Amino acid sequence: MSYYFAILSPLDTPLFEHEFGTSKSGGDGHPRFTDQARHLNQFILHSSLDIVEELQWTQPGLYLKVIDKFFQNYISAFVTASNVKFLLLHQPTTSVPAANGEANTAQAAASSRVNSTSVGANPTSPQTEEAIKNFMGEVYENYVKAVMSPFYKAPNMEIRSPVFRQRVAAAGRKYL
Repeated sequence: MSYYFAILSPLDTPLFEHEFGTSKSGGDGHPRFTDQARHLNQFILHSSLDIVEELQWTQPGLYLKVIDKFFQNYISAFVTASNVKFLLLHQPTTSVPAANGEANTAQAAASSRVNSTSVGANPTSPQTEEAIKNFMGEVYENYVKAVMSPFYKAPNMEIRSPVFRQRVAAAGRKYL
């Protein structure tokens, strides 16, 4: 599964962006977005902002779950008390079985069994929702620490800290 994570200010300007892939079930942590999809990720996230702003008043918690779907891309959202939005675009991997032999078919069936129980196999399953919620919670804790820094000028300064980027990547490896 490939992920594109963005933090948007209350004025909807990007504060932080990070792409990563799954590290679970044999993943290498690299995103598998095509070049065309990579260019569309920002547009897909920004198109879901209207839905986020509607749901933030009807949902009791900060985590809004999967709020939108664009083809095979799912968008999950988390809104802080200061109206900063954390958006995660996740694209499940689709495995195409090889058509040259019985061994490849058996191998594809075994890998699909592994993938069907992994977090990324079903983006709306309770396990995936819980993993994304935990990821968002940990990133939120790190975001609060970054914003509390005397070198950060709120509310619209881009987060350029390499430590923050490493912690977001570590949370992605841990939960997703």
